[in-house]
Amino acid sequence: MGLVLAIGLTLFTACGVETPASSPSSPPPPGTTTVFTTLPRPSSTTSAPPSSAPSSSSRQPKTGKVVVLDPGHNGGNAGKPGEINKQVPAGRGKTKPCNTTGTSTNSGYTEHAFTWDVSQRISQALAAKGIRVVLTRQSDTGVGPCVNERAAIGNDAGADAVVSIHADGSNSAGAHGFHVAYSAPPLNAQQGEPSMRLATALRDGLRAGGFPISTYLGSNGLAPRADLGGLNLSTRPAALVECGNMRNAAEAAAMASEEGRQQYAAVIAKAIEDYLAG
Repeated sequence: MGLVLAIGLTLFTACGVETPASSPSSPPPPGTTTVFTTLPRPSSTTSAPPSSAPSSSSRQPKTGKVVVLDPGHNGGNAGKPGEINKQVPAGRGKTKPCNTTGTSTNSGYTEHAFTWDVSQRISQALAAKGIRVVLTRQSDTGVGPCVNERAAIGNDAGADAVVSIHADGSNSAGAHGFHVAYSAPPLNAQQGEPSMRLATALRDGLRAGGFPISTYLGSNGLAPRADLGGLNLSTRPAALVECGNMRNAAEAAAMASEEGRQQYAAVIAKAIEDYLAG
């Protein structure tokens, strides 16, 4: 992965909260939850993978496994501050805002666009292996869902793994690298060993793929967190991947490129497969 190895990554905790500078074109149909038994392969002539499912005649054999992918934020959040700022349950007796707008690169490429694109690519890779995929949002032009609703989607699906995709926005000098968060101390059995094993599989997969671990958050690429509502409220194995820092020039360039997003997606999908096979 020449592109990945050239990245000098930087990272920040819990994503940024700036107003998105742009929204993607050609959004898929509206909705909050989509179940894909398979997804079309990306076209070589488009920068983002298509999001509509093919007919049942082209579906892959099912494995019985269910993965919920949670693309962070949403493209319409900035236009609905009243909705995304309302307080919702966040676990551990706390509340927090429904959602945030996320961060962006200095040139305006948004976190919500990045997480949507990467999640679609992961969906395609997993569906090609017969894994049923559920997305917590179906477009990049909507609002929310709130963090408690995102957790409920994973719980209701009986997911074998729930993986949230994010990116950070730190201006700290020299801070770089990805980290994987998990709920700690655990609030239920699934937040214990299963979630720790999922987080470790994601960490190991990203590191093996050439992505450097965070130099300033967590320890050895893993970050126990008690403040992330989507993880606290999960009753399924769950982890959150902060792929890197959108304010670092080299990493921002990778995230904004189709090749870079495909590399992120490929290693995350493989890590999820490894976890499911364990």
